[in-house]
Amino acid sequence: MCTSIIYDSNGQHYFGRNLDLEISFGEHPVITPRNYVFKYRKLPNRKATYAMIGMAIVKDNYPLYFDAANEKGLGIAGLNFDGPCHYFPESAEKENMTPFELIPYLLSQYASVDEVKDALENVNLVDINFSKKLQLSPLHWLIADREKSIVVEVTKSGVHIYDNPIGVLTNNPEFNYQMYNLNKYRNLSISTPQNTFSDSVDLKVD
Repeated sequence: MCTSIIYDSNGQHYFGRNLDLEISFGEHPVITPRNYVFKYRKLPNRKATYAMIGMAIVKDNYPLYFDAANEKGLGIAGLNFDGPCHYFPESAEKENMTPFELIPYLLSQYASVDEVKDALENVNLVDINFSKKLQLSPLHWLIADREKSIVVEVTKSGVHIYDNPIGVLTNNPEFNYQMYNLNKYRNLSISTPQNTFSDSVDLKVD
């Protein structure tokens, strides 16, 4: 199961994930420089304002990123969301973007989670494959900068953007259920647990 996580340690900000696949798609580190022209299926072509680096496969000079971060410290990881995921037909009232364009579009143009949230208000993720051989993957996304983290999901009820106070995302189910499921672990503690088994037995922790 793939999991993405962010954390801060000794003043350093870390954004990472595991890519838990049984096979390789030929993915490797890919750098997209500033001013690289991204050609979008339903949007005007745009030059990248910010450079980015991440794990991707490259087809027809287009980087298909699994995850990446830009030079401003904004990072995005796409994780499996099979089942709840639903992409839509084109809409004349929205900015139509394919799911494989989401990471390069956002990282090439925006520097923070707040900017991304504003940009996503008018985005429609459309059901357009990259090619006949490369079908769309059902995904949801963890998006984070040094200050904030959000999760973006697309289901039949539309695009959902959740604040992510724990900075972690794994595969399906939906993020709101993942948060609710944390109730199972509310008793976990870094402290040595109190002995409630018996007051007549001195249980010691090595």
